[in-house]
Amino acid sequence: MDLYDLEEHLRNAISNAFKSCFEVELDFNEVQLLPTRKEFEGSHTFVTFPYLKVSGSNPIDTGNALGTHVMENSELITGFNVVKGFLNFVVSDNCWTQMLNNILADKDFGSGSKNDQKVMVEFSSPNTNKPLHLGHLRNNFLGDSVARILSKAGYEVMRTNLVNDRGIHICKSMLAYAKYGNNETPEQAGLKGDHLVGKYYVLFDQHYKREIQQLVNEGQSEEEAKKKAPLMLEAQALLKKWEEKDAEVVDLWSKLNGWVYSGFDKTYHSMGIEFDKIYSESDTYLLGKDIIHEGLDKGVFFRKEDHSVWIDLSDDGLDEKLVLRADGTSVYITQDLGTADFKYEDFPMDKSVYVVGNEQDYHFKVLFSILKKLGRSYGEGLYHLSYGMVDLPSGKMKSREGTVVDADDLIKEMIDTAERQTRELGKIEGLSDKESKELFETLGLGALKYFLLKVDPKKKMLFDPAESIEFQGHTGPFIQYTHARISAILRRADQLGISAVVSENLDLLSSEVEIIKNLSSFPAIVQSAAKDYSPALISQYVYDLAKSYNAFYQELPIFGNENTSQMEMRLALSLCTGMVIKQAMDLLGISVPERM
Repeated sequence: MDLYDLEEHLRNAISNAFKSCFEVELDFNEVQLLPTRKEFEGSHTFVTFPYLKVSGSNPIDTGNALGTHVMENSELITGFNVVKGFLNFVVSDNCWTQMLNNILADKDFGSGSKNDQKVMVEFSSPNTNKPLHLGHLRNNFLGDSVARILSKAGYEVMRTNLVNDRGIHICKSMLAYAKYGNNETPEQAGLKGDHLVGKYYVLFDQHYKREIQQLVNEGQSEEEAKKKAPLMLEAQALLKKWEEKDAEVVDLWSKLNGWVYSGFDKTYHSMGIEFDKIYSESDTYLLGKDIIHEGLDKGVFFRKEDHSVWIDLSDDGLDEKLVLRADGTSVYITQDLGTADFKYEDFPMDKSVYVVGNEQDYHFKVLFSILKKLGRSYGEGLYHLSYGMVDLPSGKMKSREGTVVDADDLIKEMIDTAERQTRELGKIEGLSDKESKELFETLGLGALKYFLLKVDPKKKMLFDPAESIEFQGHTGPFIQYTHARISAILRRADQLGISAVVSENLDLLSSEVEIIKNLSSFPAIVQSAAKDYSPALISQYVYDLAKSYNAFYQELPIFGNENTSQMEMRLALSLCTGMVIKQAMDLLGISVPERM
């Protein structure tokens, strides 16, 4: 018996009650149940208002008739009450304890059965001209969590990262380094490789702006000055040399990219992020031209008089889109079409999730529409996990101006803040230096991840580091502390020789039923989060679970209870809650401490 079985049983019982009481065949799918409001007794509510014409009676009499029939014919329902048109059912304590026993016995509780579907989740996608920043953190945490949730739900998942390692922005860093770098290395500068290269990206912009201002002072318009500034012309020439595979330019590109990749690896490691495969745009940017010819043959694309190739997407609410220039060179959408096929050859997926900011919404609508029109087998499974930007109380960030919030710095700041607050609260007593260090890292990174994941991905958000690290409220540390509390309870039970056992015929209190119901809903929450690609659903669920457990803990004693069966059941309740908290937080990529 699980929550799904219970709800299916109750819906069937209500359907049968309609047939018996009112001689009406009510389809099983028409019977909708709601959670009972906390001020009323019960756990499941059926609303009678839409069926008064069927019953030919008022809401209260209709509810009483249905409730009486269900209770008389179901061993799982022991009571009911009617409040206006709301019929609230009371489920038997034995039903709830049976659910708890099932959870206790299932070490992989919440996992969906394998569904033979493959999903690729592409996320991170940084540029190799600067280090990762706060915006990248939301992207990485979303992609990692969605991959974990999909895997838990029964999918085979491949995590990929398409690194933007070529183009004019990369050449800006290369040019600035060649001009002003004096062969500086990360070791000499005392910087991670990505930070060193990012320094030269900022330096390029500073010199470039001076050149623009000088040209404006000489009488050129700002737009004209941006195009004719010597540094921009040099960067464009450098890009052309790279595309022509000039040995000296390629060597410089390889050296700087190598430094950046090394820096990225350290940041990914500190974030707990891994990929199954990393693609490089330098390997994919020429792909896609063969698809244009295929599309022309199929009548999906059309050629204009200047020989450029387009697609008309007006039927999809979009417009005409260029897919190949008149001179035969690619545009960005061209290489994305080729890359999509390239990835499918590596991993024949049923679904493909692109984790990219909402500024690219239009681009992905176009890309997905084209792939569907081309008849790609994976076309219907394409999804853009579009997320809003992250701001700080101090405002927006700009990479070129060097005002970004660096990911490495923010992670360190979060860990330092966790250490300061944990020491002030005295939560490290009895821990060794190594254990304390691990705890600070667990809390700091957990606070950061949880705060960025608890908000619906589509919403723009304001990240407040101080709020995120609090031990009370809707935060990661609050949930982590709840797990540590449960772990301490389990250690004490082990010392006392008390086992987690769920006996039959126990009388449960409402706070105990509330937790069992919350626990039982975990598999359905995982499936919903997988369907919606939403870690926020997991975040809200595990917060509600931790909150209900803390209310139970404050209200009811676990130890020193004369009723041994009740004590063992509450221990089982604690064990299962700790297990589900740990699994749910793992779906967010967050570790939970055993001691605090």
